[in-house]
Amino acid sequence: MLLRQFEYLVALAREKHFGRAAASLDVAQPSLSAGIRDLERRLDVRIVERGHRFSGFTTEGERVLERARRILAERDGLRADLDQLRSGLSGALRIGAIPTALPLAPRLIAPFTERFPGATIRLLSLTSVEIQRGLDEFDLDVGLTYLDNEPLDRVRPKPLYSEDYLLLTPAQGAFRGRASVRWSEAARAPLCLLTSDMQNRRIIDSVFRSIGVTPRPVFETNSIINLCTQVGSGLWSSVIPRQLLGAFELPAGVEALPLVEPVARRLVGLVAPDREPQAALTVAFMALAPAFSEEERGVAG
Repeated sequence: MLLRQFEYLVALAREKHFGRAAASLDVAQPSLSAGIRDLERRLDVRIVERGHRFSGFTTEGERVLERARRILAERDGLRADLDQLRSGLSGALRIGAIPTALPLAPRLIAPFTERFPGATIRLLSLTSVEIQRGLDEFDLDVGLTYLDNEPLDRVRPKPLYSEDYLLLTPAQGAFRGRASVRWSEAARAPLCLLTSDMQNRRIIDSVFRSIGVTPRPVFETNSIINLCTQVGSGLWSSVIPRQLLGAFELPAGVEALPLVEPVARRLVGLVAPDREPQAALTVAFMALAPAFSEEERGVAG
């Protein structure tokens, strides 16, 4: 019964609504509410802030929630280990990836699914902040994210490649005939950029700040596809990671020019939760991740 009550608690934390939490577990709302009240009686603490609707957890409740997530993860890990003994490695691996790294995800996933055909993959496009939260809250098994820009906590990293940057710009625009563009020049161009909740945008802003300039984007989006589509209109330019060029064809009339002075790079890699025991699927995925070539890692020079 205690495990079921922990499931109620984790569902409530995820949905932040009693009714939705109950529906996600296919139980009646009174059953979920009663289960959490019984858990409070068992532990002799108030877990949920009381009111007409869910308004959060008490300090003690946050501590119980943290342990509940860990205990449920241990239970799921035990089930996976027993399944592995019976039929080989199987189960679902949950991966969160920053949007700019998604084009390289097949390079990581293919060898894993070939080696373990009984396993399934759930790949989500998430911000770096969402990836950290998902790992902390046992909602993700692995992250594909930046390693050296904003601090990561409680993770085991595996570097893959260094991301550098290009200016997508109209071929017949202000930079026609150029072999490269300085960041200071790019700042004066009409830009479309990712929104500031994306770490890639914060990296780009930090490069501009390092040379004392501030771009004024005229279009912002949280979609890489939208970014490239807008450049194809011929009205704007954009800054993108070089690795994205392999994921799509340049729109007609658009060219990609290296950004220089400075040459900026950020490290991208895999992260797994730093906890024991490590889930078997996570260990296998991290171990099978292929080595990237120097060109893909962006380490030349």
